[in-house]
Amino acid sequence: MSFSSTIKRLFSKERSSRLSMRAKIILSLSAISAILLISCIISVMEYRKMSDYVSSLIAEDVNSVNAARRLSEEANAYNLGILTVIGDESLNALPEFDTEGFMSRCDTLKNSLASAGMVPLTDSVLYAYSAYMLASLELPKVLESDFIDTRTWYFDRLQPLYYRLNGSINSMSSIIYKDLKTNSETFDRGFYRSIIPGIVAVGAGLLLVLMLLYFILAYYVNPIYKMLDGLDNYRSYNRRYSYEFDGDDQLSALNEGISELTSENHQLRKRIAHLKETAKDE
Repeated sequence: MSFSSTIKRLFSKERSSRLSMRAKIILSLSAISAILLISCIISVMEYRKMSDYVSSLIAEDVNSVNAARRLSEEANAYNLGILTVIGDESLNALPEFDTEGFMSRCDTLKNSLASAGMVPLTDSVLYAYSAYMLASLELPKVLESDFIDTRTWYFDRLQPLYYRLNGSINSMSSIIYKDLKTNSETFDRGFYRSIIPGIVAVGAGLLLVLMLLYFILAYYVNPIYKMLDGLDNYRSYNRRYSYEFDGDDQLSALNEGISELTSENHQLRKRIAHLKETAKDE
């Protein structure tokens, strides 16, 4: 078999191979990249979904806490104003109170707490507020009356209602704080849950990288080294090139081509040596 026919055979094998060496490596690396990319996308989507949901709950809780705090401050300021009127006999009018603002904040609280099933809390605040305000409207008559002691009226009549209102607001605030804490803990758990796909992807990627490394070493690197050793033995010690391995890609075709070339070269050397001996005998 001539050298040109051997080269043609190598190229024909390369064209007819089912899956080339380059394709195998590219396919393996692409699979690892695809797994990592898909897992990262899943992690980002899961974290974003969880973050948006929990962040909205936390924002509602924060708004509810601020509204409850403003309710408590307004109620305290109004109650102090009543105490001022009772302590100063020259004053006989009720202190100013932003009833519309108070009711608006109560409605805001009711809407924000509706999704959490805590509407009865705002209802109890409204009931306590209504009772307190109705009782506070009696102050002008109490101040004008000669038979009712204002301090006795305040401590026996109005103060218990104020305590009830303040207690309702504090109870609502406590529940809101607990819900805020629960949502914060949910956010923490969701964060760790959202990074699990990424951790799994990294672990799977490392495992695939190790498998790919073993594959390259076993099926490409080691055969190349053995082919080089066979060539060195052939050139240095004139040993027959006899390395063989299973495969259907370009590396296998290259090994077969080297084996054929060294065999032809070995036969050619024999012929040259035979011709030299014949020439000497003549």
